[in-house]
Amino acid sequence: MSSKKVIRTELAPAPVGPYNQAIAASGQLIFVAGQIPLNPQTGEIVGGNDVAKQTEQVMGNIEAILTEAGANWQDVVKTSVFLTDLANFSTMNQVYAQYFDEATAPARACVEVSRLPKDVLVEIECIAVVSS
Repeated sequence: MSSKKVIRTELAPAPVGPYNQAIAASGQLIFVAGQIPLNPQTGEIVGGNDVAKQTEQVMGNIEAILTEAGANWQDVVKTSVFLTDLANFSTMNQVYAQYFDEATAPARACVEVSRLPKDVLVEIECIAVVSS
């Protein structure tokens, strides 16, 4: 497991979800490319227009990559979430929160974008740190 320390200060706004202000970490960096809700066996989009189902598939894809790299959700120090409509934030966030303990969750950014590959609703990338 990596050396990971949650950074918190009352001099900056408190997190309003399953993320922390910052994470200090040491070890081998793993940069997981943005994942969209593709079924790895068929290459088809999962979830149609359901952002919850799409987010579940995205998180499953990320988990498979982390596992292959010898990492897990606890090793993730930063995520970036891209949504085509911020009205979907709450739904995405409910699924996302199932993967992280709020006390040790990674730092996170979430932005609305005009379009994502294959016209999906959500894409997520992350950085993990594991012991060398």
